[in-house]
Amino acid sequence: MRTELKTIVAFMFLATMVIGCKDKTANKRKEETQEKPNILFIMSDDHTAQAWGIYGGILEDYVHNPNLKRLAAEGTVLENCLVSNSICTPSRATILTGQYSHVNGVKILDAGLSPDYNNIAKELQKGGYQTSIVGKWHLKQEPAGFNFYSVLPGQGEYHNPKLKTKDNWKDYYEGGKIYEGYSTDVIADMTIDWIKNRDASKPFMAMCHFKATHEPFDYPERHADLYVDEEIPSPESFYDNDASTTGRSFLGQSMDNLMQRYLDATADPSLRQDFMNYPGLPFSVDGLTNEEARYKTYQKIIKDFMRSGAGVDDNIGKLLDYLEEAGLAENTVVIYTADQGYFLGEHGWFDKRLIFEESIHMPFVIRYPKEVRAGARNKDLIENVDFSALFADYAGVNYPNDMQGRSFRENLKGNTPNDWRDYGYYRYWDHSKDRPGHFGIRGQRYKLAFFYGNGFKRAAQNQFWDFYDLQEDPHELNNAYNDPKYKDIIADMKAEILKQREAIGDTDADNPEILEIIEKHWN
Repeated sequence: MRTELKTIVAFMFLATMVIGCKDKTANKRKEETQEKPNILFIMSDDHTAQAWGIYGGILEDYVHNPNLKRLAAEGTVLENCLVSNSICTPSRATILTGQYSHVNGVKILDAGLSPDYNNIAKELQKGGYQTSIVGKWHLKQEPAGFNFYSVLPGQGEYHNPKLKTKDNWKDYYEGGKIYEGYSTDVIADMTIDWIKNRDASKPFMAMCHFKATHEPFDYPERHADLYVDEEIPSPESFYDNDASTTGRSFLGQSMDNLMQRYLDATADPSLRQDFMNYPGLPFSVDGLTNEEARYKTYQKIIKDFMRSGAGVDDNIGKLLDYLEEAGLAENTVVIYTADQGYFLGEHGWFDKRLIFEESIHMPFVIRYPKEVRAGARNKDLIENVDFSALFADYAGVNYPNDMQGRSFRENLKGNTPNDWRDYGYYRYWDHSKDRPGHFGIRGQRYKLAFFYGNGFKRAAQNQFWDFYDLQEDPHELNNAYNDPKYKDIIADMKAEILKQREAIGDTDADNPEILEIIEKHWN
């Protein structure tokens, strides 16, 4: 009997040890999984800082932004996050590839990204991550590096959008299936569904990319009454009709062009597709002076834009609430940004593309409860080429040598490296009469840009340099290039531009026409 009892006790002890070992192994595996955070990267189109309401400005008291405020209170806001080429397709390619436009080849709006080209999603997959992208893609060819994708063809539609998956993919604008609802709502819901149905044993990176707030600035019906009886203030430089008022080197795209689009779409309903399918038509400026007509145009765009942004804010809240309910919030890096900035009447303009502040500033907020400071602001110069390096850092995967970004994880903790960049590099590759090709650098205080496009025969004017002291002139109302007090600063910055171009490989070695313009007009 005693022998049997000893045997039973020994068996129970052994079983306990085995179970304990299994529990420890399981817990260790769980801990290893949890050590790698999930990443939810939310990005809107053109949702410029002026319309976020957390960067100050004349719209601060009008913007509907409870969830943006919530995210900012729980995370860190970047004050100086800069796009390196302010146009949708190139910015998205830079974020994915970790390369400037001249390296990845996506320099202009009409370019695309081959599925064979490496990107950060592929690198995260190698590191055991599940990846997805839902919403705006805009890189023409099939997404690669994603376990799941459901993307808009081109810009896509605001209402009942068509989305393309692996099951019905066709390159460019063909293929896809229609989903009922407002696009921002559909994209957020589909992102949540994918997270719910993922393999929960692996970390994930989900890219949730909204069409909003891109032109035609449409909005969900629930926000149609926002601002109906309100008059929104206009920017200080709203009636800046001519380059001569500020001495700048280019014209820019006037708000009057948008007014004409509104009028054309009113007169010809067949034009109401893609970016000209404006809400709230018909539009009329009959009997108004030029200034009154421009002001009416501004009131329409600014209200539509903020209504569209309100739909984005709703869905940021929906995504945050889901993470809380699913117990994922603590171990998920949440980022909300826009692919670039946008002019909302500043200098009398709309659209982007230019090195001016409203265009190159990417609003950016990040929350990661485990290490990112809550309610903090960071003023370091971050570029969109750096996003890929940050993802790789959080994911614990190798960052390829041919990617050009640098992780700003330590910056977010308040530990900015001593050798962090002093200037961000910018280049707009396309060229038109009102927005010529240019490159330059932007520092904490000063900005210098060379408009080489003005050397082309179709250029608007024969002027090549813009310099701004952002401390003395934050709204860039005075091109101080010829002010003698800045002579030495400008000389140093010209040398810095050449240094930056050499460092990142943007030397125009295959552009003899541009090199000729540079040589002729550099000094």
